[in-house]
Amino acid sequence: MSLLAAHINDAGISVLSAERLLYREPGFALLEDDELATGLKAFENARIKPRRIQNRFWSSLTTDALPDRRFQHLSAADLASRQLEQIWQVVASSGDRLVVAVPAYMKGENLGLFLGIAHELDVPVVGLVDAAVAATRREYAGAVPVHVDLSLHATTLSRLRQNGQVQLDRSEVIESGGMLSLYDAWIRIISDAFVKQSRFDPLHTAETEQLLLDRLSSWLTAAAANDTVMLDIEYRGITHSAELESLDLISAAAPVYQRIASQLRAIYRAEETPAIQLSDRAARMPGLADMLAARVGGEVFLLEPGATARGLLTRCRDMQRGDGGVTLIRQLPWDQSPVSIRRDEAPVAAGQPTHLLFENTAYPIDGRALLMGSQPVAGERWIDLRGDMPGVSRRHCSIERKNGQCILQDYSRYGTFLNGHKIDDSAVLQVGDLVRVGSPGYEFRLIMTESGNGS
Repeated sequence: MSLLAAHINDAGISVLSAERLLYREPGFALLEDDELATGLKAFENARIKPRRIQNRFWSSLTTDALPDRRFQHLSAADLASRQLEQIWQVVASSGDRLVVAVPAYMKGENLGLFLGIAHELDVPVVGLVDAAVAATRREYAGAVPVHVDLSLHATTLSRLRQNGQVQLDRSEVIESGGMLSLYDAWIRIISDAFVKQSRFDPLHTAETEQLLLDRLSSWLTAAAANDTVMLDIEYRGITHSAELESLDLISAAAPVYQRIASQLRAIYRAEETPAIQLSDRAARMPGLADMLAARVGGEVFLLEPGATARGLLTRCRDMQRGDGGVTLIRQLPWDQSPVSIRRDEAPVAAGQPTHLLFENTAYPIDGRALLMGSQPVAGERWIDLRGDMPGVSRRHCSIERKNGQCILQDYSRYGTFLNGHKIDDSAVLQVGDLVRVGSPGYEFRLIMTESGNGS
């Protein structure tokens, strides 16, 4: 009669006991005519039988019929039920209880459906905890933690409060920025390397394409530790080899990494020190931790495998099923020693802007605030945005240099957007950033010049 802890992340659903890892398989389903397989068995056929694969049933958990006409007698709930049933058969003994860490993209209706499925399967779920809260076991003194995790289809950024314990503040979900997007980018660049170096195209057959997917994890591990990755695939008795620079894998992932960095920069206010906590999955992505440290600043902390589920086991060990039902827990006490973080006043690697470019005019950025809005005030530096543009306040925002940083401050009712993301009160600007005011909006580009020219 033990407490087991599960972490629902469709890139790798994991279940732990106090002693060991019991299960870790992805949220994939293979729909054969006479069989419904889930987890690794389905993943191993992802490129061989793609039209029979489903992998959105956890991220879109509903009772709606699947969109594929061949499988409209099934719903996402049916597939999730099948995988949960198979998981419980593998991990559970009589009398075991389950506490579950759930991602931010699962809303109330999804969680209610999950609990209903568990009840039908006689899986005794005694608690639901936000996954970022479960993973965060210590205080980051002097900083603001944001937990970063990647699932199959999205990246989740969870900003956390630290009022004597860890508490969820808010979460941002970056759609189409998950593991599958990265897998596709990496498989393309690896395939190109084989074609150029060995005249072997692994995308020519479904079988060799699946081999790429199967080997990808080990190649990523090698890329994280080496400047060069040696690639090899054995097919029909012949071994094909290629070599790839680790930087090429990082470059292929750049569009996803940049979206994560841009959203993080919008989450953090200018005066805050970032503590970026990466799940073990995010930490394994080559170059991601270094890129976030360079673009966002602060410190980056890498969690160990199974950290989220382990954080449940240590803090929820006495949890029992109550008569009042199960509700989502968004706060937990810490159970590890705090870490102190010193604010680094040095500018981030992207560079300090010297001017704001708007309609072919470069406005210098200095210690005097440069304001933007629809009602200029005499005696202040202004960019006049009077016109018919919706979403522009009279005193909308300002840009100025403070303590060696270029600060964007929002005063508006409507919000100010940095690289497409709405900022939270203020943000630090870098060369190349795009600030938007209004909708569809006025756009301002941050630039750096070597001379002092400008209006």
